[in-house]
Amino acid sequence: MPVTSNSSIHIITHEFYPQRGGIATFTEEMAGATAGLGHAVELWAPAAKPEMAEKPWPFRLRRLCLRGTHDLTCQFQLARELVRNRRRLRYATVWLPEPGPMFTLMWLQACRAFRPHRLVLTFHGSEILKFQRNPLVRPLARRLIRHAGRVSTLTHHTRDLLLRHFPEAAGKIVLTPGALRTDFATTDQPARLDPSPLVVLTVGRLHPRKGQLQTLRALQALPAALQQRLEYWVVGAETRADYAQELQQAAAESAFPVRMLGDLTDGALDDIYDQADIFAMTSINYGASIEGFGLVYLEASAHGLPVIAHDVGGVSEAVQHEQTGLLVPPDQPAVLTAAFQRLLADAGLRMRLGQAGRTWARRNSWPESASLLFGPAVKPAISS
Repeated sequence: MPVTSNSSIHIITHEFYPQRGGIATFTEEMAGATAGLGHAVELWAPAAKPEMAEKPWPFRLRRLCLRGTHDLTCQFQLARELVRNRRRLRYATVWLPEPGPMFTLMWLQACRAFRPHRLVLTFHGSEILKFQRNPLVRPLARRLIRHAGRVSTLTHHTRDLLLRHFPEAAGKIVLTPGALRTDFATTDQPARLDPSPLVVLTVGRLHPRKGQLQTLRALQALPAALQQRLEYWVVGAETRADYAQELQQAAAESAFPVRMLGDLTDGALDDIYDQADIFAMTSINYGASIEGFGLVYLEASAHGLPVIAHDVGGVSEAVQHEQTGLLVPPDQPAVLTAAFQRLLADAGLRMRLGQAGRTWARRNSWPESASLLFGPAVKPAISS
């Protein structure tokens, strides 16, 4: 059902610029695209550092005095803001694009005075398992989903996972697939035909679920002659010191260079993509954490890089096996090593997969996903 022009859309999130990551990008792009459809959009996000320059947002941004975590203090602070603004929100569409604010609304939903005109929820994957496995949260999540007028997921995999654990979502779900950033810059430069060295690149926060260690171990199992021709580059912020240390120790054992590049700006990252030959992110299921999609796979494909990934979660909806990359079953390190050996040794295959990936990465758009979620405004909103 389209959102009428007299109903503003309030987006409440814990993950937003300058925070990096797939959910933060998804929220930012969907907010901009929704405003572009003519809706009056107001986005609530955690406070940013005073010295940080804001982008010229096409919607109203309200920074809240909270850190954006899931702890009780942050939940209480957000609940207080929601209650303070309950009269405004009662006549608005409220979209919760990630689990942080969902927790808060779960506890507030018992209060009849706080009921937004229309509630929209988006699920990415991991939160579904976390909600389902917690006996206290599970019934609250069911009730929240029952109250929602519309629910979205980025992939068929996440949709099926949601319906399996929360059948209350049946009949409400639309797919809102991810796309490339609107400011994403690529060059049409061809793949290097005779690169030296061959660069394998991983982009993702340093966390066990992202599989950097699995990629490194697979490369270390390659024939010695092939190891002498390659380098492994890792881009991503350190989120767990123990895992980062384990990765550093494994890198020190390598017969080839391993470059830990840290967290990079989007501009610097674009340059790194253009220097790489293969993109690898071999994500694994880690506890209740799964890879629901992976926007980074699209970015790599848009740069013409063939992809190697584990076939877990919704990754197969971001990477086409034998078309834009190679998908490997998890927990089969020998098969993963064989995939690297095949791709490193075959420049023609790298070029074919990379060229197909450039087209594949552009098949979705943010305006299309926003239109599926909210529809065009019946009457374009007039900004004040």
